[in-house]
Amino acid sequence: MSQRSTWTMHHFSQANPKGPGQEDVPALLRRVADTIEELGNVEIHDLIMHNEITEDGDWPSLTVYFNCPSDGA
Repeated sequence: MSQRSTWTMHHFSQANPKGPGQEDVPALLRRVADTIEELGNVEIHDLIMHNEITEDGDWPSLTVYFNCPSDGA
């Protein structure tokens, strides 16, 4: 039998505040970059952009998948 290895993938989703400016993708990218920096030493594995249509227009969000080297991954 082969040995299985397991690891944990963390994630968070982030969007601009709902309302005026919610569609501002450059602002969203800056917000996400700030959050990633606050996490410290992490390895980013994937970024997925989503878009919700609201009465105020487009409302993009990003989901960031990452792991922490200190988790033993």
